[in-house]
Amino acid sequence: MKPSNVLMLPGWRNSPPLHWQSLWEQRHGYVRVEQHDWTRPLRGDWVARLEDVVLGCDEPVVLVAHSLGCILTAAWAAHSKNTHRVKAALLVAAADVEQPGVRDQIPSWSPIELRALPFPSVLLGSRDDPYCEFDRARLFGYAWGSQFMDYGPCGHINADSGLASWPEGHVLLQDLMKD
Repeated sequence: MKPSNVLMLPGWRNSPPLHWQSLWEQRHGYVRVEQHDWTRPLRGDWVARLEDVVLGCDEPVVLVAHSLGCILTAAWAAHSKNTHRVKAALLVAAADVEQPGVRDQIPSWSPIELRALPFPSVLLGSRDDPYCEFDRARLFGYAWGSQFMDYGPCGHINADSGLASWPEGHVLLQDLMKD
């Protein structure tokens, strides 16, 4: 698979330079799906942008989503007629946008789509993620038909988790790319 067909879907406020998504882009040449507004995300805008990027790829893609990017994946898959263009998705630390406080800040993301994804996926959940309770993450995995992986106590599985380039995560991605 060409690196340009591995699409990074960061969450709210984007992934900073030391986030594993950013490091993977630098090291492997994967492509970030750039959004027009990272601080005030509108679901319809983000879904439309993902649709445009998927359609612009010359081969099937693999989605690599973090946080709100996971919710974006579910929202896009529920409405797109082009899901056949996705080979698989690695979903990491889904954000629960229906939590009190978060729902008020980014209201267009609620309700969360809870339909099965029409492509293989793996969802990693952390037992101490401040943005999603573990049982809620497991519910998302079940609803999306994802293989759910308990990643233990690892926070939001981001730069603050001390993962650096997160080689274990990249092995998971490579496994999805092979299937």
